[in-house]
Amino acid sequence: MRDIVILGSTGSIGVQALEIVEANPTLFRVVALTSTGKNPSVIIEQAKKYKVLVVGVTTNADVIREALPDVSVIDGPESSTEIAAITCDVVLNAITGSIGLGPTLSALKAGNRVALANKESLVAGGELVMKLAKPDQLIPVDSEHSAIWQSIMAGKKEEVSRLILTASGGPFRERADLSSVTIEDALAHPTWSMGPVVTINSATLLNKGLEIIEAHYLFNLPYSRIDAVIHPQSVIHSMVEYIDGSTIAQASPPNMKGPIAYAINWPHRVAKATAPIDWSAKHVWEFSPIDEARFPAISLARSCGDAGGSLPAIFNAANESFVAAFLGRKIAFTSIIEGVDNVVQKLAGNTQSARDINDVSAIEQNARVIADSIIKEMVV
Repeated sequence: MRDIVILGSTGSIGVQALEIVEANPTLFRVVALTSTGKNPSVIIEQAKKYKVLVVGVTTNADVIREALPDVSVIDGPESSTEIAAITCDVVLNAITGSIGLGPTLSALKAGNRVALANKESLVAGGELVMKLAKPDQLIPVDSEHSAIWQSIMAGKKEEVSRLILTASGGPFRERADLSSVTIEDALAHPTWSMGPVVTINSATLLNKGLEIIEAHYLFNLPYSRIDAVIHPQSVIHSMVEYIDGSTIAQASPPNMKGPIAYAINWPHRVAKATAPIDWSAKHVWEFSPIDEARFPAISLARSCGDAGGSLPAIFNAANESFVAAFLGRKIAFTSIIEGVDNVVQKLAGNTQSARDINDVSAIEQNARVIADSIIKEMVV
């Protein structure tokens, strides 16, 4: 029986993780949950159903305390960071955004294993995270990095030639003109069901840029050996190419149940975590290069990663601001990456590494201030 803490329990990853727990009551026990608390009824229902002892929220704490008199309710912006340090077998960090960095560091410091679905932890604070993480303490949940984690076991580290991440291509992989994209268009992902921020990041392919940076830290390979290709079917989640010309790929249906289950139960697999591929049926799997002229977020991510220092954190923080502005109907879809690039160029000299999480916060805040000033000048 593994004791699990789930950070971001009301989001897509958190909900699916709880479904895995429910399907495997002899394997997992949930000891704590966190969420924003903006929809208190959801986390109240989760806490009751899974009999958790601790809940963390940033809003509506009084409502939740009244509904859960026997549960310890921790509130405030640091609630997830505090709860991540609770002694347990694994902390699933399913928080969206760079606010997930604090909880990741907290869990690692406490000696907890971290199932990491919060890619921004590594993008914003990769050096800080990797200095703390002991071998096999940080297990990836993103389907691409889970696929690489599994495929890389087929050989020795020195035998790896390169990593190939796959991308669905989002809703606009075949759309030439992106100038008139609406919010509704961008949120209509053809393959995956995700939260709005991640879905917009997938539409701009910035999500793949973040994942390239994440892969660099997780697998300690230079950016020149990390590639990405379009694979619309999203069945091959990623691949590892070896020096002898062999490529090992991980395939499974396009859902997150498999990667989540593997991460929270690692190194053991969870029986029937997801349905297997029907090999008796006909399949067509397509692969094509990414058009980086239409989707410049990939090359921008690489340049930020290569430069290092604070630029990956600046890249991510600026994107969070511009995505929020797009979702708020303040800027056009094409202005998102244009704006991120603008912020990165203004702060291109910031190649000094962050010493701690306070440095990261200051770097991000500076990027957001500049982003906000640019947003005011943009016209939808």
